[in-house]
Amino acid sequence: MAITSELQPGLKVIMLAIIEAYRAGLLDKKHWLPNITAGLIVGVVALPLAMAFAIASGVKPEQGIYTAIVAAVLVGIFGGSRVQIAGPTGAFIVILAHVTAQYGVEGLQTATMLAGIILILMGVMKLGNVIKFIPDPVIVGFTTGIGFIIFAGEWKDFFGLTVNVPLSAHFYEKLLSAGAALPDLNPATTALAVMSLLVMIISPRIFRRLPGPLIAMLAATSLQMIFKFQDVATIGSAFGGIPQHLPTLQFPTVTWNKLIELIGPAFSIALLGAIESLLSASAADGMAGTRHHSNQELIGQGLANMLAPLFGGFAATGAIARTATNIRNGGSSPLSALTHSIFLVLVILLLAPLAVYIPLCTLAAILFVVAYNMSDLPHFVHIIKCAPRYDVVVLLTTFILTVFTDLIIAVNAGVLLAMLFFIRRSSETAGIAQETPDNVHQELKNAGIADLPADTVIYSIQGPLFFGVAEKIEHALAVTHNDPQAIIFRLRHVPFMDMTGLETFSELLTQYHHRGIRIYLCEASANVCQKLANIGILQLVDGKRVYLSLPEAARASQTPEQQAELPAGIPQPATPALTH
Repeated sequence: MAITSELQPGLKVIMLAIIEAYRAGLLDKKHWLPNITAGLIVGVVALPLAMAFAIASGVKPEQGIYTAIVAAVLVGIFGGSRVQIAGPTGAFIVILAHVTAQYGVEGLQTATMLAGIILILMGVMKLGNVIKFIPDPVIVGFTTGIGFIIFAGEWKDFFGLTVNVPLSAHFYEKLLSAGAALPDLNPATTALAVMSLLVMIISPRIFRRLPGPLIAMLAATSLQMIFKFQDVATIGSAFGGIPQHLPTLQFPTVTWNKLIELIGPAFSIALLGAIESLLSASAADGMAGTRHHSNQELIGQGLANMLAPLFGGFAATGAIARTATNIRNGGSSPLSALTHSIFLVLVILLLAPLAVYIPLCTLAAILFVVAYNMSDLPHFVHIIKCAPRYDVVVLLTTFILTVFTDLIIAVNAGVLLAMLFFIRRSSETAGIAQETPDNVHQELKNAGIADLPADTVIYSIQGPLFFGVAEKIEHALAVTHNDPQAIIFRLRHVPFMDMTGLETFSELLTQYHHRGIRIYLCEASANVCQKLANIGILQLVDGKRVYLSLPEAARASQTPEQQAELPAGIPQPATPALTH
């Protein structure tokens, strides 16, 4: 529930997660233990994931930990969900790897800061709810595509392959190169990777409270420490280990040319971050019975992405897996996010030397599991089997474009395709029909009107009058062979009119008006009436107004002689109904 001021109704609504938790009493001492416990467990889950995501994005493993520390604190305090846990996620890997390969680590950090500014602007402009209108087939299509790319991209480390493919290479290039090198896989690396994968699959059934990725990492690291396999790549052999200290404040070198070049990647990061964070917050609402604030969430995510690069981090967003773990273990306030970050700080300060033994193949195995979970293959297959044909086309188009082109192209194409299909379906249900005397006889009879004159016709417009159906309605009205003396348009089933629909309608009424046909409008909503008045259509209709009901319009359409024949006591259409 949003927090408002009872003393000052005009005061700006404060929706910070930390303040909402305080107002709800969730920062009281009785809630400390479950939130601290949840934070420790989430920190354990985040540790291997943060390093794996960092390496896959083309940066050092400790930068993933730095990102998790800073993002969780800022989103926990300034976000719009009091149970959200932010940090590096698998969804970013595809975008970030390309940015790192093309612009370097500093370019990635600059793009992240720009993305943070974009996210804050999106929140200030209240665009949080707009993100929710991205169709489900588009979201499933690109998340499955990202999962597929991550899976194929980790073959090199999983099997210990000697493949020199740049991070910026296309998916199919990486896949073909890895496939060609597969016969030369490293047996020790592959065995350790397969063992790690099996541990992650089996361990949750035995150790329900311990995360599988941590158990796998500890087991593989222990084996590497004991046996020191020479051919197995580790964090120590690849990166020289993890520094045993926190990063200092550093500003990336920025030039105007670099800023202009990085606007595109920054927008991609911001869009994906907005989608992921709001999806995570919505999932958290369903699990915890809370209600997040979309716009405040975007502002919190923006702050995290602006400040994380200053401490060696990179792009972050709401992490669904870590947020769900937080809720399942009793997390109910930002205290759990703060505990998570404190735990990761202690890991760096106390346990960093042990990281040199962590095998890269184990981190690749962890990403295999992440890729499978985020791809949500059962849901993907369900949509293909059960969804309407239009949604299947949108799903497959988004998936294919994500894998073979670019994520933003895929999302834009998917949304545009979904909109076109929606417009087509809307235009098929919209139209215009002539009312027969039998259809309106009882309605008119109740108002004391026996029958309409033979030279009066009634048209009922069904559905929105917009650009997708304007030509259809124009054609339907243009086929009239014999001009009537009067035409009544019923607009009760018209929810809205856009500019194309209004101009088409205006042109048709202008033609009728010039041919001496009397025009009457009735039963339009206040919104439609306002638009008709604004564009000047009411100047073309008799009475220069929209009548409240069909009987009123029918009575007004009759000649004085016909009206004189009506029974006494019939109400006159004198009320200025909905003219403006």
